[in-house]
Amino acid sequence: MRSLPNLRVRNLGILAHVDAGKTTVTERILFLTGAVHKRGEVHDGTTVTDFDPQERERGITISSAAVSASWDGHRLAVVDTPGHVDFSDEVERALRVLDGAVAVFDAVAGVEPQSETVWRQADRHGVPRIAFVNKMDRAGADLDATVAAIRARLGAVALPVQLPVGREDGFRGVVDLVRMRAYVWDGGGRVETEVPARLREEALRRRRDLEERVAELHPDALEEFCADGALSDGTLARALRALTLAGTAVVVLCGSAYRDRGVEPLLDAIVAYLPAPADRPPVGGGERAADPHAPLVALAFKVHATPTGRMTYVRVYEGALSKGDTVLDTATGRTERISRVLRVQADRTAEVSVALAGDIVAVVGPKTVRAGATLCAPHAPVVLEPPVTAAPVVSVAVEARRSTDTGRLAAGLARLAEEDPSLVVRTDPETGQTVLSGLGELHLEVAVERLRRDRDLEVTVGRPQVAYRETVVEGVTGLLHRHVKQDGGAGQFAHVVLDVAPLRGEEEFAFASTVTGGRVPQEYVRAVEAGCRDALADGPLGGHPVTGVRVTLTDGATHPKDSSELAFRTAGRSALREALRASVLTLLEPVAEVTVTVPAESVGAVLGDLAARRGRITDSRVRGGTSVVTATVPLAELFGYATRLRGRTQGRGTFTTRPAGYEPLKA
Repeated sequence: MRSLPNLRVRNLGILAHVDAGKTTVTERILFLTGAVHKRGEVHDGTTVTDFDPQERERGITISSAAVSASWDGHRLAVVDTPGHVDFSDEVERALRVLDGAVAVFDAVAGVEPQSETVWRQADRHGVPRIAFVNKMDRAGADLDATVAAIRARLGAVALPVQLPVGREDGFRGVVDLVRMRAYVWDGGGRVETEVPARLREEALRRRRDLEERVAELHPDALEEFCADGALSDGTLARALRALTLAGTAVVVLCGSAYRDRGVEPLLDAIVAYLPAPADRPPVGGGERAADPHAPLVALAFKVHATPTGRMTYVRVYEGALSKGDTVLDTATGRTERISRVLRVQADRTAEVSVALAGDIVAVVGPKTVRAGATLCAPHAPVVLEPPVTAAPVVSVAVEARRSTDTGRLAAGLARLAEEDPSLVVRTDPETGQTVLSGLGELHLEVAVERLRRDRDLEVTVGRPQVAYRETVVEGVTGLLHRHVKQDGGAGQFAHVVLDVAPLRGEEEFAFASTVTGGRVPQEYVRAVEAGCRDALADGPLGGHPVTGVRVTLTDGATHPKDSSELAFRTAGRSALREALRASVLTLLEPVAEVTVTVPAESVGAVLGDLAARRGRITDSRVRGGTSVVTATVPLAELFGYATRLRGRTQGRGTFTTRPAGYEPLKA
């Protein structure tokens, strides 16, 4: 078997809730690996990965940024992802192409709302991960409490492999429970020592607990544990890697990235436990993962327009991609030529001659490739599953202040939607307004600001509007619809009988047929289902999409000459629209889970304000000297909430949100 050069590659993402410190972790990785020679700081606006002016002004990550570094003979491709819920689609696209991840948690706040969101996203993609509990130097930092929260709230088997040396301001280092060595940082870098005497007993107890937990989960470790009563360092390390790759357990480390404490052991853990490209399942029908000698298979996951041209970020899964290659875009059926292959370092690039299986690079040349497209060898077409794009929930009307800029605005909006598939641009058929839809108020603010800065456009923005849905409360049975059309030549005939009922749970639509005796052939049944899906696009209450509907085709009839799939699709669409008009429907509105952190003296004002916004309080507790209130609030009531919260708490209150689905609209 030919050797695979990607065995010494790690493609990983840094995931976290906003302000947990993921960008600082990324910056310290770059500094300690020698990729940069000066520490970047978020508060100074000097970070490598947050290079966009808006990111530096707002102090948050908006777009995923890829950087490269080297550690212990391995090349690390690190993607710093956004932590704000409005940009969760960026996380989704990144996770689709990454092999592993580091989940960063705040040692004081523990598992926060967006921590759960990105964790579930990683679960969906089957991405192995390790956890890094950051900010161990802060007052109230508690590794054990955070590990307990990871187990309780995320359902993960968390295996802490370190013991902190010192607490809060006195945090100086960690004890490695695998090697039973201590690492301390006293201003001169990492120093390896014996385990301090005062921690020896505690370290041995925790090591024993780690061995027992690993033995319960790993067959080889269990065999050695039963035979010898303990695990060797090598067996423990191999078992931890195997459990991580299988997604069975999560290794937990700790440190303070801002103070440069604990990042080197994190780098060691990335190399030791996270997968290489060859460790992941093969794609494209190949016999083994990440084979550089197989036909090309790559996935485009991000498109970025720069002043010098269009860059497409791709993950190469199989084969090799070189300058001058011709590739097939299976989404469009077009071939594209690769003019340059670039290794990316945030906003800087370096040209390389070839990208091998396992590499994440940017390419220049393709003109029409969109995010989610599969690029492959023309003689061996393959289609990979694209990243899932979240449905927009907030919309604003945008128009150019000067009529002469209308064309430039349309071009700018098209470019935004091309770079960010979670932004949707449409024209309102009733008002003729251009409507921009996205995942949140901040998401749209950032998009509009980019129009103003990058395109030098003066734009007028309407008040945000949320995306409502309609759902069935009480359906109808036996609705008969006959579609007959005769205008010369072959006619159209379709006869259908439908039952419509509410559909409970998270499913949006379910279709079934109980027709017997071949009265409606199977191909016509599929056409009826397609017609019903067409009818769900706009409901009778206000033209909003319809969800939560179960449709059953109970009877029908055909004509020997005039029946066709088109006729039955038309009949299905018209029949369901008629059935929905006869049913009892209600409006659904998007709601969000809001977590508000405020000083104790401000809790009363915050609770009153949430009640006025139709919020439903679901949890209230004290954590780290402050009060944390969790509520479910209609999204429409959250516009402008940041300003109101600052005013009610003298600027000391903060809040985060995450989507919580839809609920019936209450008058």
